[in-house]
Amino acid sequence: MQFGQYPAPRHAIAHLSDPHLYAGDRLIFGKVDPEPGFRLALERLRGMVTPPQAIVFTGDLADLGEHDAYVRLRKQVEPVAAELGAELIWVMGNHDEREVYSDVLFGESSDAPQDRVHEIGGLRIVVLDTTVPGWHHGDLTDAQLDWLADVLKEPAPHGTLLAMHHPPVPLPLNEASVIIELDGQDRLAEVLAGTDVRAILAGHLHYSTSTTFAGIPVSVASASCYTAAPATVDRYSASVDGHQAISLVHLYDEGVGGVPGAPVVHTTVPIGEAPEVAGFPSSVIDKLAPMTPAERRDLFSRKGKAARALRRQLRD
Repeated sequence: MQFGQYPAPRHAIAHLSDPHLYAGDRLIFGKVDPEPGFRLALERLRGMVTPPQAIVFTGDLADLGEHDAYVRLRKQVEPVAAELGAELIWVMGNHDEREVYSDVLFGESSDAPQDRVHEIGGLRIVVLDTTVPGWHHGDLTDAQLDWLADVLKEPAPHGTLLAMHHPPVPLPLNEASVIIELDGQDRLAEVLAGTDVRAILAGHLHYSTSTTFAGIPVSVASASCYTAAPATVDRYSASVDGHQAISLVHLYDEGVGGVPGAPVVHTTVPIGEAPEVAGFPSSVIDKLAPMTPAERRDLFSRKGKAARALRRQLRD
């Protein structure tokens, strides 16, 4: 039901990153268990108003690239994806190992770059493997860029999302990550110029951030295991067990709401629990549905004691 200027989005995509799972019970840095955050991240997907059509994991699926870590990943994610009717889209990260990753997730053990194309109801999602075997920084080969240019020659009906691990972004608050950033970003920008890529999804940084790259919006999802503190005092870098989050991506059609362009909305969703201090039950939708737009505006926008009293009634 449409209450505002914009109709429902054409596509809803869940964007998760950096679960860093292990084959068995083990703590990252000897302190952080990656499992609770990962389970909370999956649980948050059940709260989406529009169920996701795809769940995109932008890398570092397994902290050590272990076979059984990927098996563990699938056992937890696949039932949730089936429940939501969402396609699973995997992306390689610098902690992943290509041969094991491709064997468990795709049934084809390979040491080649794990680049793939997915089609989701007219939306194209291109997975680009930015990893460099044996290293933590990112790069792309000439062959990969040629492949990407060929894929993007023909526009998709609803445009393209590019999913990759290493984000093509400046890092003003995380100097440590500059050392392991994506190399050759100028070469990637040349390939993307003039294409139908509507947004770039990435991970790697362990905190949420956004920018534009070659005129294209970039959204970096935080991690579900631990996060990087981007503003610290007297620390070159700091990792913390808190502030974990996922991202939701909503893509709209051209010209919705009478506004030029095709909006892509990225929303950071913290996965930790927090006490609710105000809100309305889901049943309030049934009360709002028969109202006119003017009546809903009067109820929620008007200031004053009388209006506040009416809103309190909806909370009961």
